[in-house]
Amino acid sequence: CTCSVIGDEETIQRSTFEQQPEGNSNCEESPKPTVDEARSWAVSFEKLMKSAAGRSCFRQFLRTEFSEENMMFWLACEDLKKETNKTVVEEKVRQIYEDFISILSPKEVSLDSRVREVINRNMLEPTSCTFDDAQQQIYTLMQRDSYPRYINSPAYTDLLNSLEEPPPEP
Repeated sequence: CTCSVIGDEETIQRSTFEQQPEGNSNCEESPKPTVDEARSWAVSFEKLMKSAAGRSCFRQFLRTEFSEENMMFWLACEDLKKETNKTVVEEKVRQIYEDFISILSPKEVSLDSRVREVINRNMLEPTSCTFDDAQQQIYTLMQRDSYPRYINSPAYTDLLNSLEEPPPEP
């Protein structure tokens, strides 16, 4: 069984999505957005998620709500979709399952039973699309639940204020 042996390569792969720029401890460490870019995040969740700085700031907010695993899972799925090597895809799928789907994981994401059944069927022949339904469900969860709270939070307001140009002196 290859599952019982954890090699250095697996450790490196496991940590790749956790160490991405979006994984920084606070928003200030990510690429600094312009005030217009940051304002655009309030227009739509899609605009926030397309921005590296937006994802980083939102991830910091999710950390305060103890739901950072949702962003980590979404990022891991995005990383998986870029992979073309079948062996690497299978390894990443297994790792994502262990990290975010398994009921034994401390970072388990909240998925309904239908999506879990789809994942379990997909695990028989893993592909880069194995978690598509789950990724969409988590995206929707963040969009409907955490995103409105972020846009109305002091964290977002403080960010906008910090990016505003100071008023000209009289």
